Amino acid sequence: MQHNKIVVGLDIGTTKICAIVGTKNEYGKLEVLGMGKAISDGVIRGIVTNIDKTIIAIEKAIAEASEQSGIEINVVNVGIAGQHIKSSIHHGSITRDRVDDEITVEDINRLTNDIHKIVMPPGCEIIHVMPQDYIVDYEDGIKDPVGMSGVKLEADFHVITAQTNAIRNINKCVKRGGLEIEHLILEPLASSLSVLSDEEKEAGVCLVDIGGGTTDIAIFHDSIIRHTAVIPFGGNIITTDIKEGLKVMQNQAELLKTKFGKAIAEEANPNEIVSIPGLRNRPPKEISIRNLAHIIEARMEEIIELVHAEIITSGYANKLAGGIVITGGGSQLAYVQQLFEYMTGMDARIGYPNEHLGKSKIEAIKSPMYATTVGLVLSGFRAIDERENRYNENKSHAGGVKKEMRGQKKGAEFFSKLIDKTKGLLMDDFHDKGEY
Repeated sequence: MQHNKIVVGLDIGTTKICAIVGTKNEYGKLEVLGMGKAISDGVIRGIVTNIDKTIIAIEKAIAEASEQSGIEINVVNVGIAGQHIKSSIHHGSITRDRVDDEITVEDINRLTNDIHKIVMPPGCEIIHVMPQDYIVDYEDGIKDPVGMSGVKLEADFHVITAQTNAIRNINKCVKRGGLEIEHLILEPLASSLSVLSDEEKEAGVCLVDIGGGTTDIAIFHDSIIRHTAVIPFGGNIITTDIKEGLKVMQNQAELLKTKFGKAIAEEANPNEIVSIPGLRNRPPKEISIRNLAHIIEARMEEIIELVHAEIITSGYANKLAGGIVITGGGSQLAYVQQLFEYMTGMDARIGYPNEHLGKSKIEAIKSPMYATTVGLVLSGFRAIDERENRYNENKSHAGGVKKEMRGQKKGAEFFSKLIDKTKGLLMDDFHDKGEY
């Protein structure tokens, strides 16, 4: 159904800006046609702080993805993250006019649109409104009320907001890069599409996306998103700790973290030493891998404590049978899964965006650091699915109405003929009587 349709995901991250061009194959799997990335100098903790640098990086990533895929890119699905993201629960209700009629999709849309009209604090905008459970005539716990009968329709909605200025700056960068935004999507929601299974979402699971500037959290239960949060720490703060703790350069600290870093210090060999080049006319510097691991472990423990606190705050700590799924660039640290399990007492696994991927020449795409970008593409295809389903529903509904009209017309014609025939018989009878 989606063959030959093209969707582009653009992840404007703190460490990198990445663009992925994808299509669906005949098996419904995502095939990556091209990927482009650029170093992100104009974004700090998910917020655009330098428009010009961000535009240059977007243009570079898009040009690379376009060249690799052979497709001209004009429209993109963009991710949004950052400490400014807030979530809250709002209750909405509508009273329906006719009791006899079934609850329709239009009723659901009317209820959802009412939530969009809620007055937000100055400088905030709603980016997502997601229903939790519906209530029909005070009967709660209903997941899909369409087709039911009832007068009062209510629901609790998970509302996600973002700073208006942050949204405007993203729009400005994308538009100045010669592109149009199709959808603006919360990044942990995008990541969840690429790394979480339907079974995990139903059983209860916490997604932890450790990016460069932020750690994003999304908690699912009964296949519904229940809680979202953004922690203003990510992989970059660990790199900064290494830089300051070991007195090395920023790029050296990043290399030490990615090549030799371990999240549990006890797993590091105390006798293992790595030598790095010294500054000009200075001898090489020797770094203990155990010391490096101690620095990383201290910061990772702080991040995990904040994640655990969010899980407890959500009220779903004892309902997450699926445990924790860790993704993003920070999930590639050695022993990070074990540290999560030890500190939270919950099962954990590393989330790879492999389940929805078909054959691809670009092997790097299977890394957790591209989970968000892959998810943005999948989100685009989900929106196409929903549009096509709505179109088909409207078409079948219109067809049903036409069929009914045709039936009514045929019925009217039948009765009209019957009346004419009756009239003819009566007139014949009248004439016969008159002649007699």
